[in-house]
Amino acid sequence: MHKITLIPGDGIGPEITKSIREIIEAAGVEVNWEIVNAGAGVMDEYGTPLPEVVLDSIKKNKVALKGPITTPVGSGFRSVNVAIRQKLDLYVNLRPARILKGAPTKFENLDVVIFRENTEGLYVGIEHNVGDDAAESIKIITRKASERIVRAAFEYAKKNNRKKVTAVHKANILKLSDGLFKSVAEEVSKSYPEIEFDNKIVDNMCMQLVQYPENYDVLVMPNLYGDIVSDLCAGLIGGLGLTPGANLNDELAVFEAVHGSAPDIAGKNKANPIALLLSACMMLRHLDEEVAATNIEEAVEEILAEGEVLTGDLGGSATTTQLTAEIIAKVKAKEEKIA
Repeated sequence: MHKITLIPGDGIGPEITKSIREIIEAAGVEVNWEIVNAGAGVMDEYGTPLPEVVLDSIKKNKVALKGPITTPVGSGFRSVNVAIRQKLDLYVNLRPARILKGAPTKFENLDVVIFRENTEGLYVGIEHNVGDDAAESIKIITRKASERIVRAAFEYAKKNNRKKVTAVHKANILKLSDGLFKSVAEEVSKSYPEIEFDNKIVDNMCMQLVQYPENYDVLVMPNLYGDIVSDLCAGLIGGLGLTPGANLNDELAVFEAVHGSAPDIAGKNKANPIALLLSACMMLRHLDEEVAATNIEEAVEEILAEGEVLTGDLGGSATTTQLTAEIIAKVKAKEEKIA
């Protein structure tokens, strides 16, 4: 029995986390879910969108699954997602981008893993106004944070038989901050002579991924670039509805989809749970539940290839409930075949 923190989130979060719980149960994995809430819905009760009870639960259980949480644009509280990463020092934002069989994309050969530094860069949120007509944001890049994210990327490559690590930066313009990141990456790469290393300027990297995606393997980069490049890759593999993610350090792991809370379709039974489900598969592997994770991923690929039970974002008309039921049916069929 696994004890896992569950943060349902808001918008479509409660609907898709319900689906994931049902699918994981159908896959034969026993979980004791500890449900805690964050976001705008808890402001009245706690006076903050991120109560300490949420952080305490993650620290205690070591593993969490988080639904999407709305971030106000231009005003209001800062991102709960960013706050969780920073308060728990979840310095790795891991976002695999692999084209699944049957996915709605014209590309064929994209299979990259993005390591995004999660705790600094522009996302530290140090901003101030300069008079009435200007604003200034401060970007922070440190040797410590750069070294540990680059080393995490190389360790992942080594463990998973990946052949190449590419550091992404803008050191041609930001010669001190991104220059530091680039130089640290070059230093760390010397400890892994068996793994090919190169570096790319971020704008060129985006073009390269669209034109020659098969040339890239593991990408590592500062915070903002990781956010942008991972969404670019999501577009190449079929959309945010197919893109999983995780936030990690040496002790804690919080798994989440890359997409947002989609409040426009909340409560309408239209949400696609696949991205969060694939994030949950990453979580299952983290918990050594390899068979269940593989069965779920194969079920998803079969459904995409068949093209009959898909939600609107994937070109179909199925409801969340219908897609969930179809995944469960295929997962159970695989279990029976194994038995």
